Amino acid sequence: MGATSASADTWLNFRGSTQIQAGQASWYGPGFQGRRTASGERFNTNDLTAAHRTLPFGTRVLVKNRQTGQSVVVRINDRGPYVHGRVIDLSRASAQAIGISGTAPVELSRL
Repeated sequence: MGATSASADTWLNFRGSTQIQAGQASWYGPGFQGRRTASGERFNTNDLTAAHRTLPFGTRVLVKNRQTGQSVVVRINDRGPYVHGRVIDLSRASAQAIGISGTAPVELSRL
């Protein structure tokens, strides 16, 4: 995959990734478990997935929490967020992987 990491808590360096956006991330889950996403698949709060307004479904995105330095790779499978100022909605598992329990500043890189 071309990634290097000193530890699980550091920024992953992916060759060929391009930073595309920065802003606030949030997470969603319990009320959506099992419902169909905009892509047609069933939402699973335990999968490493996310909602983005414009990226194509299936796009893999590296999400870096700017407060903790932790990062996770997610797959876009839904549309959103629909709250002003937010750039991505993460599944519960994705948010937990990078230490988000509410909202947090993030950087997004397309892989």
